[in-house]
Amino acid sequence: MPAPADRQRGVNFGWSLGMVLRRWQEFVEEVLQDLPHGSRGYHILAVVVHEDVPTQGALATRLVIDRSVLTYVIDDLEAAGLIERQLDPRDRRARRIVATDKGRQVLADAEERVARAEDYVLGGLTPQQRAGFREAAERAAEAIVTAAPGTDPCLAVESVIDQPAPAA
Repeated sequence: MPAPADRQRGVNFGWSLGMVLRRWQEFVEEVLQDLPHGSRGYHILAVVVHEDVPTQGALATRLVIDRSVLTYVIDDLEAAGLIERQLDPRDRRARRIVATDKGRQVLADAEERVARAEDYVLGGLTPQQRAGFREAAERAAEAIVTAAPGTDPCLAVESVIDQPAPAA
């Protein structure tokens, strides 16, 4: 794949992302130490609360988590009273993962702690740059996750980057 014309020579994008991710994980894992499985449990709980993921299998696909690993995390989140497995009314062979009231409260608190940690990690950026960075990272991740199997992730991300940002 040819390098984009606007890419700066000597800038190591992978190193930059790695540093941000490493710091993010350090700080977020610290603030989520009371949540089963830390950031992984947080991501699962956030998707269950904020998105309409129809089944446990769809949740695994959405978060790109191996189904067998997901089962253990869900077991622990359920044991903590944060989620419940319910039969899917459309397909009684499938299980939906539903947040409990306690799970919603725990997530709201965790989201505040994660936001503070993220602001600290991205402290070298202005608030507008932080918002732009978050939006670009989310758009790139969505492009990768929603790409058809076998799609080159780089091409998927490029297609998103080439699109204008949605109006705020």
